[in-house]
Amino acid sequence: MDTFNTKNLALQAQKKLLSKMASKTMASVFIDDTSSEVLDELYRVTKEYTRNRKEAQKIIKNLIKVVMKLGLLYRNGQFNTEELMLMERFRKKVHTLAMTAVSFYQIDFTFDRRVMSGILNECRDLLHQAVNRHLTTKSHSRINHVFNHFADYDFLSTLYGPSDPYRNHLQRICDGLNKMLDEGNI
Repeated sequence: MDTFNTKNLALQAQKKLLSKMASKTMASVFIDDTSSEVLDELYRVTKEYTRNRKEAQKIIKNLIKVVMKLGLLYRNGQFNTEELMLMERFRKKVHTLAMTAVSFYQIDFTFDRRVMSGILNECRDLLHQAVNRHLTTKSHSRINHVFNHFADYDFLSTLYGPSDPYRNHLQRICDGLNKMLDEGNI
């Protein structure tokens, strides 16, 4: 029997196209204004921390590619029941991450880099499990690149530290996360 399937071929083409077109303009089609503002701020803080514009762009571009591919897979009904349960656990974990990030910012002396890093690593692991059969090794590497950067103890300690400009970046990130939480978008 011939295993050619146009639906799978079209999905593969869409994923490949998204990989090539992951830019701020393309992301605006898939990502709302508040999310875009948070991504912009994550870019700025990453650029400040790494002192490397190209690396910061790569991290955010990889994040956008992963988000867009997840949306594409979800909208096209590609997840089986087990993967949908994993995606739901991932969504809840991301919600917890956002609430934790905001509370650590709002309540002085509560920040714990181990807690933040642990939640980020749990998110990464859930995401890998959910998309294992759908994405390439390269996409899994992108997931690792993004989560390993944001879960880094030194990065988190610097971000939540008292010094400018990190404090300003963190405030804008948390303002965006708060708005997304209020609107039920995260």
